[in-house]
Amino acid sequence: MTKFSLEEIEKLHPYDLAERVSELHEDEQVISFMMLPGKIKGNTFSYLSWDLKEKILSSLGTNEIAGILETMTPDDRTAVFEDFPDTIVKDAVNFLSPDERKIAMQLIGYEEESVGRIMTPHYVQVHPDWTIKKTLQHIKKNGQKAETLNYIYVVDENQKLINDIRIGLVLMANSDDFIRDLMGPTFTALTTTQSSEDAVEIFQKYDRSALPVVTESGMLVGIVTSDDIIDELEKRDTEDIQKFGGMDSLDMPYMNVDFFTLIKKRAGWLVVLFLGEMLTASAMSYYDEEIGKAVVLALFVPLVISSGGNSGSQAATLIIRALAIQEIKLKDWWYVMRREIFSGFTLGCILAIVGITRILLWQKAGLYDYGEYSFWIAMTIGVSLIFIVLWGTLTGSMIPLILKKLKLDPATSSAPFVATLVDVTGLIIYFSVAAMLLTGKLL
Repeated sequence: MTKFSLEEIEKLHPYDLAERVSELHEDEQVISFMMLPGKIKGNTFSYLSWDLKEKILSSLGTNEIAGILETMTPDDRTAVFEDFPDTIVKDAVNFLSPDERKIAMQLIGYEEESVGRIMTPHYVQVHPDWTIKKTLQHIKKNGQKAETLNYIYVVDENQKLINDIRIGLVLMANSDDFIRDLMGPTFTALTTTQSSEDAVEIFQKYDRSALPVVTESGMLVGIVTSDDIIDELEKRDTEDIQKFGGMDSLDMPYMNVDFFTLIKKRAGWLVVLFLGEMLTASAMSYYDEEIGKAVVLALFVPLVISSGGNSGSQAATLIIRALAIQEIKLKDWWYVMRREIFSGFTLGCILAIVGITRILLWQKAGLYDYGEYSFWIAMTIGVSLIFIVLWGTLTGSMIPLILKKLKLDPATSSAPFVATLVDVTGLIIYFSVAAMLLTGKLL
């Protein structure tokens, strides 16, 4: 099947059409895509995978590429421009209509990760002295090209934004009412130079489906809609998850990353973590005399140390996510510290009880002979667990806040990083406790 019926095209969302194109045989994908109607073609293109987009563009002439880009929404078109070589972008832009070329060049001119890159210039604007009747006539005439009609935007004679109004208020008003009568006391707007990360936070804070975008002088130049924010959320969360796993974030989908780039993104952190773990070996060698006298202590090193790393990873995960969705802020550091001190101590006590019980039961049941000082060995493990889990929890919760204070990405305080740090310090705590409780006995 190399084409879709008109009935299918009318019923399917562009996302579903993109999936259907992707499922076709490679030889049929480009042909089937090019047989889609003009505007539907542009909308469907934005949902295709990166490699299929590249395949389609590489098989088309510049005029055909421009035809596809012409029908795409400006924000989706800008996203495509970011992924492809400058030569293709330059040629394609030159073949756009004058109006679309102006829009494309404006959006490309903004810095990456800025609100200007994800905004669309297609919206409905009105003036405060317009009547509702005139406004509705204007919407009917010009609203078809707008990205969304959930809001209309009120500007003055100099194009400066005065307010935005929900379309529901306009529809419910009398025809001879004025737009200024519907305006609220305040409004929220983004600026072109703000980061897309800021835009995500503002959308979440005010629970909006669309927000106006203004220049530094307050001139209305575009809007950002919720679908753009969803894309940014997915991108941000993907980066955070990858960083939290102990690697640099990928700039494109996993399937499109070449082998050497994948190695480069992962090797750096692995080397850093490996060097960190070498400190663990160094710490153990410092206590080789104690281990030689009480070999039984070495049996519990993995158990005790991993508990600290696990508690630290838990705390880091909770705090990083809380920072990302603004449940906590830097000013809450003391509250977080107090909470995690009590949490870490309680969790440490729980694990200590489990550890002590296990050693004493095994000794009593004859499953393992820890010797005449089995009670003190059990107490050493228990006390060590309390302090190591407490330290791990405190470290895991504070590192993201410290990084945030230094204006670094808290997600870089990855679980492996926290675990490695706690491993090294945990050994020192473990053998220090052993030295206090077992000196004169095993040591």
